[in-house]
Amino acid sequence: RGLLNANVSKVSAIMFDFYQRACMSFATKNRIIGNAAKSQMITNFKNTVHGFKRFHGRAFDDPFVQAEKNKLPYSLHKLPDETTGLKVRYLDEDKVFTVQQITGMLLSKLKETSEGALKKPVVDCVVSVPCFFTDAERRSVLDATQIAGLNCLRLINDTTAVALAYGIYKQDLPTPEEKPRNVVFVDMGHSSYQVAITSFNKGKLKVLATAFDPNLGGRNFDEALVNYFCEEFKVKYKLHVRDNPRAVLCLHQECEKLKKLMSANSSDLPLNIECFMNDIDVSSRMNRAHFEELCARYLMRVETPLKAALEHSKLSRDDIYSVEIVGGATRMPAVKDRIAMFFGKDVSTTLNADEAVARGAALQCAILSPAFKVREFSITDAVPFPITLRWKSATEDGLGECEVFSKNHAAPFSKVITFHKKEPFDLEAFYSCPHELPYPDCRIGCFSVQNVVPQPDGESSKVKVKVRFNVHGIFSVSSASLIENQKGEVEDMQIDAEPLVQNEGRAEEQVEGFQFQILTYLPNVIYQGGTGGAGDKQDPAAVAVSKAKVKVKSADLPIVAKNIRQLDSERQMIVQDKQVKEANDAKNAVEEYVYDLRNKLCGIYEKYITEEDSNRLTLLLEDTENWLYEEGEDQSKDVYVEKLDALRSLGQPIQDRHREHEDRPKAFEELGKRLQFYMKFVDSYKQKDERYLHVAAEDVNTVEKCLNDSMVWMNSKINAQSKLAVTQDPVVKVADIISKIQELQDVCAAVINRSKPTVEETQEVIEHNSSAPNNGPTAQQGPNGAGDAKGNQHTKHTAKEMEVD
Repeated sequence: RGLLNANVSKVSAIMFDFYQRACMSFATKNRIIGNAAKSQMITNFKNTVHGFKRFHGRAFDDPFVQAEKNKLPYSLHKLPDETTGLKVRYLDEDKVFTVQQITGMLLSKLKETSEGALKKPVVDCVVSVPCFFTDAERRSVLDATQIAGLNCLRLINDTTAVALAYGIYKQDLPTPEEKPRNVVFVDMGHSSYQVAITSFNKGKLKVLATAFDPNLGGRNFDEALVNYFCEEFKVKYKLHVRDNPRAVLCLHQECEKLKKLMSANSSDLPLNIECFMNDIDVSSRMNRAHFEELCARYLMRVETPLKAALEHSKLSRDDIYSVEIVGGATRMPAVKDRIAMFFGKDVSTTLNADEAVARGAALQCAILSPAFKVREFSITDAVPFPITLRWKSATEDGLGECEVFSKNHAAPFSKVITFHKKEPFDLEAFYSCPHELPYPDCRIGCFSVQNVVPQPDGESSKVKVKVRFNVHGIFSVSSASLIENQKGEVEDMQIDAEPLVQNEGRAEEQVEGFQFQILTYLPNVIYQGGTGGAGDKQDPAAVAVSKAKVKVKSADLPIVAKNIRQLDSERQMIVQDKQVKEANDAKNAVEEYVYDLRNKLCGIYEKYITEEDSNRLTLLLEDTENWLYEEGEDQSKDVYVEKLDALRSLGQPIQDRHREHEDRPKAFEELGKRLQFYMKFVDSYKQKDERYLHVAAEDVNTVEKCLNDSMVWMNSKINAQSKLAVTQDPVVKVADIISKIQELQDVCAAVINRSKPTVEETQEVIEHNSSAPNNGPTAQQGPNGAGDAKGNQHTKHTAKEMEVD
């Protein structure tokens, strides 16, 4: 669930399940990340951090942080900028890390894992976050990706990723002209509950509405079991479990297992923990009905987000095509039953409950990557919370406000606001409905538009400001420009102190309570509608003539954002972890070699070493083993490498003698077969085999000489080797024999495999061979070696036969 690859080169998608596997354990020499760290959650609980996802972008004094603080086995710390830090013991020092640093460490590990699997560098990623994450939380996650050296192409909402994983594989989606298919996605994970209603057409999806309960998830049901057993053990065994953090963690793990078992079994199930506290074994029982009674107050909250999402989408239950559920907590029968009862239809479990989010993020990463061909699929997300801009105004109470993005507004989206100002001004962005936020601070940030000056005649200048809700779900003031009126310019529409909000590229959008212009972008032409809204239209030709008279001078204005964060680096920690890992690997290599060589000295290597040398080497191996568990327990990589090289210098000759003795007979046998094969060729040639009549005599002589030399070499090496004991280094190695075989092959194969020439060329070769002196009769000679008419007739007959062939 941690990582899925979108392609085999440079793209990966990362999905966080922070509580379950996003664990990091800090030790005296290194960090341990992932499942290995989770196994140390009990033994090293004070220095093993987990569940830190919800601390992104939150201040230490945040009520949520303070509530979580008492439930965590590790310590939280207030940083100088008032954000939350995690305090651990690392490298024998007390250190405090930011949430971004911890997340960056996890991302670095996932990046390393991905690169190890792909054998290629990973640069780009898509990270999923809960749909209710605010601007500050999303910026914090982006900071973490930069710490890890990743280029985050997009922060995608969990439910949007699930919707993409569902829709991109569907072949039966309605066409754009048809009525869309509306699907509800319910994601209840370990710590949060999210609902999204999405409409699908072929090749695109649009999120109609989202709702959530950020404090409802599987951990609430685990906590209900923990509280019950804590009270029971207090009465039954006189144990105060809450006073022992290690015991609480152990009980949490057992309760989580019990909860999963109860999802599949309604009968009584046992809970047994050995040596739980004070060397006391504890036991109890629980069944599904009793469990649901304990969790009644949590189960009652399942319906609220479902109802809110349905209301915001302006759909009825009959408009819903299906209800898809993902997340570990949705496996509970009570949760599934309540979801099905609300919509009046069975829930669907076609998506992988654990991997759907990661799979959707991977697909989005592939779509955004230019290096990977993927089916086109358009995604229109929704703004989770309404966003308002505030600025100083000369009217009313001195402040002006405008809601630029409403709840469930299409995203990503850009808008242009026109101001009339004589001097620089600030724009304060904030969430319009603080009571809807799961975050204590509704402020997004303050953006200062600078270098604004009045017109030459002293009038206010027109300032166009572009605001954007981008693909990450982050709000920003992306650009501003000063419009200077020129002589002869057509007078533009004036809104005075009220802003003119324009939709960029989406003609259907209208901001309630404000006049606006619709901008439809075409090459080199801008069509402007009237001030009445989306329904007003104007003749394009007339607009083009009008615009030709307009002369506008525009100058870009600098914007200073007052919420810039400084990133921290974890390079030194990465280097430290790498050094420790390399040292451990080198130590393990020494230990493995000691055990392996000692076993073989008493086995397959026994006859290849003298008894005296064997005793000496065995004693050295025992000394090395003792050294590993004593002063060699904690050494640098170079020390272990040096020790291993010294052992291999003694063990490698024995291994070589064994290998040579085993492989040499096979190599000599192969050389002998090749010699016999080529000798048959020479014999056949001398016997005038018609298959080789085209071969020149000098080539055959070369082959015969090479065969004789090889035979002499093989016999001499065999005789010399037979005089040596197996404990001595061989006089000839398998590599030498293979080289001799190759040499023989290069000389002889070229002659034997030479293709037959044409009939005329064959006749010339035969005549040439008949005139050359040799020891055997040729095709042109009679039995006594003299040419006669019969021989000539025979030659012609042979040529004729070859021609027929």
